[in-house]
Amino acid sequence: MNVIKYQRVLLKLSGESLTGNGNYGISSDVLSQYSSDIASIIKAGVQVAIVIGGGNIFRGISGAGKGFDRIKGDNMGMLATVINSLAIQSALENAGIRAKVLTSICMSPIGEHYSSSKAIEYMEAGYTVIIAGGTGNPFFTTDSAAALRGVELKTNVLLKGTRVDGVYTADPEKDPDATKYSSLSFAEAYDKGLKIMDLTAFTLCRENSLPILVFDMNTPGNLKKIVTGEIVGTVIE
Repeated sequence: MNVIKYQRVLLKLSGESLTGNGNYGISSDVLSQYSSDIASIIKAGVQVAIVIGGGNIFRGISGAGKGFDRIKGDNMGMLATVINSLAIQSALENAGIRAKVLTSICMSPIGEHYSSSKAIEYMEAGYTVIIAGGTGNPFFTTDSAAALRGVELKTNVLLKGTRVDGVYTADPEKDPDATKYSSLSFAEAYDKGLKIMDLTAFTLCRENSLPILVFDMNTPGNLKKIVTGEIVGTVIE
C-alpha cells in the first residue's frame, strides 16, 4: 500500500491547458485525462482543492491591450474560470467523484459562495472542491488566487500543473541546453529570476511556507506519483 505524502493539496491548472491541441475552448480528451488523474488521488484518500485559470476563453490582461477596460476585462476572465470549473466538475462527476464548485463572488445557483471553512468541510467529507472566480478582485491572477486558497485551506503543497516537467534554467521549448532543477529554495528561485508564478503568488507561498511543486499535468499518472512521494517535477520550498 502506498504511503500518502501530501494529505491535502491545492491543484492549480491553467485554462490554456484545457484546449489540448487546439487554440481555444475545452478539449474533452484533456478533461477526461485530468479527471481520471484527479480521481486516482481522491480514491487514495487525498483531499483536493482546484483553482483553474480562464485563458482558454478570455484573459483580462490581454483584453486590456485590445481596448477593454482592465476591470471589466478581469471580470470577464473571472467568469471564464467559472465555465472551466463547471467543466471540471462535470468531468469529475462522470468519473464517479463528488465535486463542489465554490465561487469567490456570489453566483447562486451556479456555485456556492466560497468560504474557507465551507471548503475544508467539503474536502473532509470527500468532495473535490473547485474554487472559481479567482480572488474575486481585478488585478489579481489565478496564480495569486491559488496561492491564497492554498494558504487559507492549510494545504500541504501547491501543485502547479503545466505542460513542462518542472522548472528549468531557461525555457526548454526555446533553449535545447536548458537544464531542469529537481528542487530550489524560495530564495534561489527569486535570486535567479525564475518565472514560476507571479510575484504576488510567489510571495504568499514563501511567507506562509507553502511549497510549490511544478510538474507536467499532461503526463498521465504524475499526480498519483507526486502524492505517494515519487520525485516528479521541481519543488520550491
